[in-house]
Amino acid sequence: MASGATKGSAGAATEVAPAKPGISRRRLLGGAAAVGVPAAIGLGQLVNGSTGAALAESGEAATESPLKGHEHGGFIHAGFAPDRVVDHDRNGFNPTEILRDFDYGKTRRLPSGRVLREWEIFAADREIEVAPGVSYEAWTYNGRVPGPTLRAREGELLRIKFVNGSEHPHTMHFHGVHTALMDGMPGIGEDRGGGQIEPGESFTYEFDASPFGVHLYHCHVAPLAAHIARGLYGAFIIDPREGRPEADELVMVMNGFDTNFDGENEVYAVNTVGFHYINEPIMVPREELVRIYLVNVLEYDPVNSFHVHGNFFHHFPTGTSLQPTEFTDTIIQGQAQRAILELKFPFDGDYMFHAHVTEFAELGWTGFFRVGDPSRLAAADAAALYCDLPWGSKT
Repeated sequence: MASGATKGSAGAATEVAPAKPGISRRRLLGGAAAVGVPAAIGLGQLVNGSTGAALAESGEAATESPLKGHEHGGFIHAGFAPDRVVDHDRNGFNPTEILRDFDYGKTRRLPSGRVLREWEIFAADREIEVAPGVSYEAWTYNGRVPGPTLRAREGELLRIKFVNGSEHPHTMHFHGVHTALMDGMPGIGEDRGGGQIEPGESFTYEFDASPFGVHLYHCHVAPLAAHIARGLYGAFIIDPREGRPEADELVMVMNGFDTNFDGENEVYAVNTVGFHYINEPIMVPREELVRIYLVNVLEYDPVNSFHVHGNFFHHFPTGTSLQPTEFTDTIIQGQAQRAILELKFPFDGDYMFHAHVTEFAELGWTGFFRVGDPSRLAAADAAALYCDLPWGSKT
């Protein structure tokens, strides 16, 4: 049984276990004033299982940070474990590939002439690495977090067969327009095979692709926070009938991870792996349209945000209109809010993007767009630039 939740017999409600002792993100970032030990020592405890908590209780402090070279002004930068990267092969997914990985399913034309688009999605429990040296017991759709980015066209008939291979009951709840039976809501439709899907069981969701825009899907079994936070979510895109202008398209799912199950996130990210786009900047073309499908599924924090350096973007909330509502460089989203952002980069270089909440950025939610010739800068340069930023004054 994965820690942080328990399950009895089939059909029993999932319960959250008592929080494990450990360092919270606020204790981690609070420094000497909060826990009597530098923030880097707290992070060393989180990653390496060291005795940071014991040091805090005794009032002792280490003479040298275990993350020497990865801190600036008392904060941590560009990694959780020095000289270590996440093993993407072991994870079974790579955040760089997730950016442009759209799952169009399989299609066939019905006798009526309408297009039927079909997918098969399975739930599975597996351990993943969410930052260098930080493992997490996740619940996944198709073995990855976020789940596959499902993509369809307005007006098509969609059919998603969901197979629950997890040890826990789950559902798939899609944001969009559909009947109650297809809502993935426990207590609705169990007599017809819907509602809560028990381990080893399956159900097929079927509904029209409507409205066009960028949406999401997630598990809706109680306790809802635990099922979402564990990783059961993904982006769901419905293109308008007439399509959108050609662009380099990116999916960015903003998420976080409560690694010690105390109700606070210790790692923040886009597409799951903290600091990934520091180590592997996102390559984008110069003076060509870039379209970002941005989805916020961050649990345990009321809002999230997205900010890009050296540029502005057109903001299409939920993507349900073909006209933008503003031209800006920062937006704020509550959980389940999403948007399409469109921009062009007029100059070569490395341009940071991050949550405009320093705490989130310091714990993984930050990266770079790399514009222009990929040979211009080595990947290490991005980390060096990041460590030189004066986080204590401005972002």
